[in-house]
Amino acid sequence: MSDKEHEIPVKVVDRRWWAKSEGETAREDTRGSGKPTFVEALEQQIAEKDKQIEEYLSKYRQAAAEFEEARLRLRREISKDIERSRRDILSEFLEVLDNLDRAVDSAKNGASQDALLKGIEMVRRQFHAKLESFGVRRIEVENQPFDPALHEAISSVPASSPEQDGVVVGTVRSGYLIGDEVLRPAAVAVAKS
Repeated sequence: MSDKEHEIPVKVVDRRWWAKSEGETAREDTRGSGKPTFVEALEQQIAEKDKQIEEYLSKYRQAAAEFEEARLRLRREISKDIERSRRDILSEFLEVLDNLDRAVDSAKNGASQDALLKGIEMVRRQFHAKLESFGVRRIEVENQPFDPALHEAISSVPASSPEQDGVVVGTVRSGYLIGDEVLRPAAVAVAKS
C-alpha cells in the first residue's frame, strides 16, 4: 500500500477576513460587513451613547437658556419693585414739602412768628413720623455713654465731674437708625476729664 491510498482528504477553510481572496470576500460581503460581530456591537453601542450625549447636551442647553431667561425676568421684576418703592417713598415726602411750601407762603403773607414756628414744628413732626413709618428713628444721645458704633465725636469738653467722663454732653448733628443698623452716626461733643 502506498501513502496515497491511506491519505484522508482534509479540507481547510480559512475564516480570517483579511486573508480571504476577492471571490470569498465578495461572497462574505453579502452576509455582513466582514467585521467580527463584537466590533459591530461595540460600534452600535458607541452610536447609541453618542445619541444619548446629544440628547443630554440639548436638554442642558435648553435648561441653561430657561435659567438665564428666568434670571433676567427676576432682575426686571426686582428693578420694577425698587422703582415702585422709590416712587412711594418720594410721594410720601412730597406731602411734607407741600406743608413746608404752605409755611413759606404764610411767612410771606405776614403771619405771626408764633404761628410760623408752630407750623414749622408741625411739619417737623410730620417728617419724623414719615421717617418712623419707614423704620428710621433718631438715636438718643444726650447723657449717654459715648459709643463709637452710634456716635461720631466732633469735639470734647472738660468734664464737670468724674462721672461725666466719656458721656455725650451735646449734639452737633442728630444720628439715625434704620432698623438696628446705623443710617448716620450722631455727631456729638463728649466730656473728657
